[in-house]
Amino acid sequence: MNENLNEKVSVNINPATLSQIDLLVDKGYYSNRSDFINQALRDELQKYASVFEQVKQEKEVGETWFLGISNLDNRTLQNAKAQGKTFPVAGYGVLVLDENIDEELLFEVVETIKVRGKVICSPAVKTHYGLK
Repeated sequence: MNENLNEKVSVNINPATLSQIDLLVDKGYYSNRSDFINQALRDELQKYASVFEQVKQEKEVGETWFLGISNLDNRTLQNAKAQGKTFPVAGYGVLVLDENIDEELLFEVVETIKVRGKVICSPAVKTHYGLK
């Protein structure tokens, strides 16, 4: 399941702001508009690093929570089963289930999957967990 993990987002920018971005691009500060916008977003998000850390600390006990890109594999599922544990998976970003994931084991160990973003998995897994 080799999918593009980038998302295209449309934004409306007023002409005055866009002209400033274009000037910086033309002067070589950025390679293109997207480069500028991505850097501006990273800089702005860095200001909220403490918020992200706080939310991470507030996760439910036993919950597998992520921000960004996370991978779920058979080893994780086998370890949980060996310990007699089940768990929910929740997060923001992209959850990737290994192509060779043991779906029966997954359904046994993972209670729910709630992701604000994208889950890369088989149609059977999407149906089981009610994913889009």
